[in-house]
Amino acid sequence: MKQITILLSLLLGTELLADIEKGKAAYTANCAICHTVNGGRAMGPDFNIVSYTRTKEEIQQYAENPSSLYRKFGYSANAMPTLPLNEDDLSDIAEYISSLQPFKKWMVKKKI
Repeated sequence: MKQITILLSLLLGTELLADIEKGKAAYTANCAICHTVNGGRAMGPDFNIVSYTRTKEEIQQYAENPSSLYRKFGYSANAMPTLPLNEDDLSDIAEYISSLQPFKKWMVKKKI
């Protein structure tokens, strides 16, 4: 595990790694009750799927104001509450969620 952390530090930079770790802690404290990571049963979508289909900016934008954006993101109703988190916390959570999938849906090459 230590080797992976060192490798990630070199690849991502220590500041980004710190943001991801802070985001993971904020996720655990605020999001884990409704969202899983790596499958499971919960009210909200699994964050691996969210990470694959959304940009970091979209994730943060939705977390900041879910009641005004739920239709834009394809939901028929909004079950997500507005969380009492500051912008840095929301950014760290979005960074953590985005880090779960290194490859994104929009990276898939289209067949010609």
